[in-house]
Parts: sequence; structure tokens; C-alpha cells
Amino acid sequence: MQWYIDQEILSCCVALVMRGTEVIEHRNFGYMDLETRRELRDDAIFRMYSNTKIVTSVAAMMLFEEGRLALDQPLADILPAFRNMQVLQPGAESIEDVEPALSPITIRQVLSHSAGFSYGFIEPMSVIDQAYMAADLNPLGNDRATLASLCDGLATMPLAYHPGTDWRYSLATDVAARVIEVISGKRFDEFLKERIFAPLRMADTDFHVPVEKRDRFVTMYAPVDIFSPMKGGLVKADDPDTGTYTRVPAFLSGGGGLVSTVSDYVTFLQAIINGGSWNGVRLLRPETLALMRTNQLAPGVGVRFPMWEMDQTVFGLGFALKTGPGADEPPSAADEYHWGGMAGTHTWMAPRAGIAGVCMTNRMPGFWHPFSHDFKRMVYEQAG
Repeated sequence: MQWYIDQEILSCCVALVMRGTEVIEHRNFGYMDLETRRELRDDAIFRMYSNTKIVTSVAAMMLFEEGRLALDQPLADILPAFRNMQVLQPGAESIEDVEPALSPITIRQVLSHSAGFSYGFIEPMSVIDQAYMAADLNPLGNDRATLASLCDGLATMPLAYHPGTDWRYSLATDVAARVIEVISGKRFDEFLKERIFAPLRMADTDFHVPVEKRDRFVTMYAPVDIFSPMKGGLVKADDPDTGTYTRVPAFLSGGGGLVSTVSDYVTFLQAIINGGSWNGVRLLRPETLALMRTNQLAPGVGVRFPMWEMDQTVFGLGFALKTGPGADEPPSAADEYHWGGMAGTHTWMAPRAGIAGVCMTNRMPGFWHPFSHDFKRMVYEQAG
């Protein structure tokens, strides 16, 4: 990992390995920021982006366990605007080329990214993503957006495909966050604090960084050449003192809004690895977590992005699931469950090997970057 720092591909990196729930290796590399070159702190705060999705999915499944939410329940039972949805026709050339949805969106599909929503930026030339952008359905770039307004806007858009028939990375987990608000009667951040963060003592996990903690907030950088991921050179992309996390946002993104520390997020992962409980706090029952680690996609459907496909990977309820080892991986990599964040916060759990890995940086973009694959390879070679 130090090589990536020396080559100025990353400004910082944390590498942590667990065997079971025990941390057996934890190393810091690089700097809080390149301007002062302060060494990376153990309690550094990172932008977690899509690692937020696992937290949101666990929160939704807590309501499922309480009988307040059913997986095959129509989304429209909770958010009526999603009733009678339209779907883009195959080969649609316009957002007007639609047909009625063959079935309603269910909560199961929302949690597995198989509902038919999109993200608005991953495939920017597609009909659906261009329509999202035209409708300003980019909540991270819209100071006025809320979870409620996002869902109202999404409900006016056609779906990219008929519910349950495909997989597409999407704003679905933000929809799940709004579902949690409506069912619980609480703001999404309040629900998370009361039900997950406070009980697990995750004191540094939130949707913003208060002023007294900003000296612990890492600076985020972007590569000078976004199309050459292994080319060195970084420019500042988000400043801890003047950036977007200096205030509580109106949009409490269940898909990408959290900041956290390695210590906090590892505590959350330890609860998951330990069957849903940690330090006397139970979030979920073991059988619920087993359900979350079960494929929810239609036969033949896998996880793929416009530029690449995740080999032998399907999706459960909040986790990507590996049905077999990837190239250059041992057989024990099968059944791995994982996800990561857009700025390079990666977490994966391998129950067959009995290990888990956490590597974090704040590089935009950093998801699925070679550094994370090198980290995983080294972990399997040494511990798996």
C-alpha cells in the first residue's frame, strides 16, 4: 500500500484485516492532507459514500424483523407515488417510449437494486440517466433535495426495466432510507443514531463533520488524469473546512451520505460478522443476516456496470455476493459478501476463509481501483 502513496496515486490508505471478529492487522499509510503532510491518524474521518448502503440495508431489515416491513410488500403501500409505474420500452430512444410495469416494485427489489431505478450518472448517455439529470435528480448536487423530494421525483420517471427482471446500480437505497423515515416516523439520521450508532458507540459516524472534529477529517483528492487510474498526481477535490460536509445536509443520503472512522465502521462490521450482535447490542438475528446474504436476483442476472462486470457476483439485500472465486483468488473467496464507496472505502467479509478486510482512502473516483484488489490479494495470500 505504501507504493500507492509514494507514487501519488493515493494520499492515504488504511489497511485492516480481521480473523473472525478479531483485528489481526491494522496499518496506516500516507497523510491527512498533502498540503501539510500530517500523518494519517488512527481516528481519521473518511467520506464513506456507498458503504452507507450496508448501514441503510441493516436499518431496513431491523424494521423487517419487527414486522413493520415485508420484503414482498409493494413499495407503493408505503410511498403511494410509486403506484402504477411506467417502464422504458426495449430500445427506447426517448423518455416517452414507455409501457406499463408488469408488476409493482417490492421492498425486496429496492434492497437488491432490481427495482428498475437508475443513478443518473453511471451511464450518462443512456435515455434514463439523461432524464434523471434533466429532472435534477442528482441529490448530492442539489442543496434543496430531501429524501421525500427525491422519491417524489423518481416516481415521475419511468423505470429502466420491469421490476425484478434485471440489476442496475441506483438510487434505490435512498428510497429505502425514505421508507425507514415513513415507517419509523423519524428522520433518517435520528433513526440511525438511536438504533445503530449510539448503541454501538459509533460516536464519529454521521452525515456531517462538526467543527471540533475537522482536524481529523481527511482531505479528498482526485487524479490529474481520471482515465489513467495508475498514473500519479492528485488535486484537491473536497476540503474538510470548506467542503460539503461542514453542515447537516437536507438530503440524508441512505445511499452515500455517511462519514465514519475505521474504528466505528469496524465495530459495525463486527456486529454483522458476529451474527448481528456486538458488545451486548443486537441489531439483527443471525437468520436475518443469512437472508441478506442470499441472492435476490432473477436467474441469470448478475452485477454489472457499463464499463465492467463483477465476475461471478449477484446481489442480496444490501450486499454483493460472490458465487465463486474470481481470477487469482482461492476457493475460500466464494460466498464473500461486500460493498464499497465511490471514494475508495472497501469492505469485504469472507466466511469460508474466516477473514474480513477493510481498506479505506478518499480518492475520487476510488471504487474498484487496483489498490483495493492488491490489498485483497495480499490478505488472501497471507491470511486466507
